[in-house]
Amino acid sequence: MIFWDIFVAFFLPGVLGYGGGPASISLVENEVVRNYGWMTVQEFGEVLAFANSLPGPIATKMAGYVGYELGGVLGSFIGIFATVAPSLILMIVLGGILLKYKKSKRVHRLTVFVQPVIAVLLGVIAWNFWTEAYVSIGLLQTAIIILISFYLIEVKQVHPAFVIGGAMLYGGFFL
Repeated sequence: MIFWDIFVAFFLPGVLGYGGGPASISLVENEVVRNYGWMTVQEFGEVLAFANSLPGPIATKMAGYVGYELGGVLGSFIGIFATVAPSLILMIVLGGILLKYKKSKRVHRLTVFVQPVIAVLLGVIAWNFWTEAYVSIGLLQTAIIILISFYLIEVKQVHPAFVIGGAMLYGGFFL
């Protein structure tokens, strides 16, 4: 029964907590502290502080921790799954609808209107990375990383994950 409770405790904040982690923290606290009594407010605050100190989404880290404390590895898996399940279900349903109507003129117009927005957002991200890198490591190092990355991805067809990993190693050892 504890596994079902873990699932419900993290599924509901996943459904109701629009915006992810920060928006769902109070919902998770309500379930974990008030509804089920698995933690005190003090313990929840400590778990929240610990989750904030690690990289990644807050809600999934908290779900993994609480689930592990209550049900071991399986409890951790259930808590994390329950946190991401609402988004996963919605993506599958909406993806299915999109595939069903992919030849529709309305869907085509929608994708035509969305593409420039995505391009602008990616451009803004790239510009932010560029300016941050330029300020942090200088023009020469930034240009070297960009040119080598472009060459490896476009000419040598190296998977981007390996290029990112290589850039991280370069930055760790040489900068």
